[in-house]
Amino acid sequence: MLFCTPEATPFAKTGGLADVCGSLPLALSRLGCEVRLVMPAYLGIPRSALRPVARVHIPLGDALYEGTVLEGALGNGEVPVYFVDAQFFHRPGLYGEEGKDYPDNLARFAFFCRAVLEFLKDLPWHPDLLHCHDWQTALIPVYLKTIYTELPCRTVLTIHNLAYQGVFPPEQFPLLGLPSSLLTVEGLEFWGKVNLLKGGILFADVLTTVSPTYAQEIQTEEFGCGLEGVLRKRSQDLFGILNGIDTTTWDPAVDPYLPQNYTIDDLGGKAVCKRVLQEELCLNVDEEAFLVGMVTRLVEQKGLDLVAAILGRLFSKGGQFALLGIGDPRYHDLFSDMARRYPGQMALRLAFDEGLAHRIEAGADCFLMPSRYEPSGLNQLYSLRYGTIPVVRRTGGLADTVVDCTPKTLANGTATGFVFDRYDPEALWEALERAMAAFQDKSLWRRLQEAGMRGDFSWERASRQYLQLYARVLKKEGGNL
Repeated sequence: MLFCTPEATPFAKTGGLADVCGSLPLALSRLGCEVRLVMPAYLGIPRSALRPVARVHIPLGDALYEGTVLEGALGNGEVPVYFVDAQFFHRPGLYGEEGKDYPDNLARFAFFCRAVLEFLKDLPWHPDLLHCHDWQTALIPVYLKTIYTELPCRTVLTIHNLAYQGVFPPEQFPLLGLPSSLLTVEGLEFWGKVNLLKGGILFADVLTTVSPTYAQEIQTEEFGCGLEGVLRKRSQDLFGILNGIDTTTWDPAVDPYLPQNYTIDDLGGKAVCKRVLQEELCLNVDEEAFLVGMVTRLVEQKGLDLVAAILGRLFSKGGQFALLGIGDPRYHDLFSDMARRYPGQMALRLAFDEGLAHRIEAGADCFLMPSRYEPSGLNQLYSLRYGTIPVVRRTGGLADTVVDCTPKTLANGTATGFVFDRYDPEALWEALERAMAAFQDKSLWRRLQEAGMRGDFSWERASRQYLQLYARVLKKEGGNL
């Protein structure tokens, strides 16, 4: 089985897609799958450990472009990785710079998709299944059923975030080399433009999303981003499989970023992590202050308008807030101003800082995720594993992973956090107030921590579900997976 992805850790990353494609292939390999991975060779990927294995020549419109396929490995050599190298990918960004997409992204990823299939035609290893990820690889299922019908591969397309669809002007359609009959409402046409993800949805054998709830949500007008009708037509082939996390990287018992490690049996180190985090972020050092953490992209999706609306009330109750992330400049300005107004109670770091992200997960008392929508979410899983109680909105993967604290769920031992439904500041504040009240009851709080830390959100769980899906796609038990 071949993973086709635009990014994967540790080679290139802009978001959770890279974490999935860097971890899931390894988990599948450890279950006995024969799995390999292919991705673009971006400028930042070191070439010293890679060796060239093939040349490809790809037509885009009337022009012919050349590329090289390089080979490396993921993990400790467990999973072979192919990198498609061409001038298209020798740029500072993966998809754009300074908040703007590269205008030739359609050509760039059409080249990538065709290069993968051209390479496979001459490769001695023949995968039965291609697992494609997001719009950047969505042309692969289209090409397999139009131009590359001689390749006997079936396809799975995973939608990590439906909001990103790969939409381009119709004038660029001839670059794809596809029949003009596909630029219709029954094909890749979308409100007069070319929509690559729509093509993948129509042509892939099976579709997945990154949580069961999100699989249902994207078939509605509220979350469907204009593709809800297409997805409803394919509902029998659409499955939601919750993402896992790398439990070796995210483990408070051994995490090298923490000032002191801790376990479910001894949470003493978590108090040390809180004190050190307060010192690091210039917050008032107070073990009784309710410290709320948030590590996120600073974009509208993440519910930051709700957060800004309730922070004054949190601070009036003696609470603290630590925010790490980068994104929309208007949120940079908004939270920078609040940090200046509430010294000692609010800390803001406009950066990507892996170590600090780990220390916030460990040192905070609760973790905030009031998202408008959240296909899967990873930070709530990190929080559960670190004994940091999540406060989340009931959407997507958040709904599938956090159990609201109620008398019933407390009694049966399943409560792990605090959940709200309405997307408004009052609903968020009500959930946060419930969390602050629970924090005062140390015995109750410990029960919530232990319930979360006992959860299994490993990739082994998720990878077994993918194996079942692959067998379904291939309609047989065996196959060259």
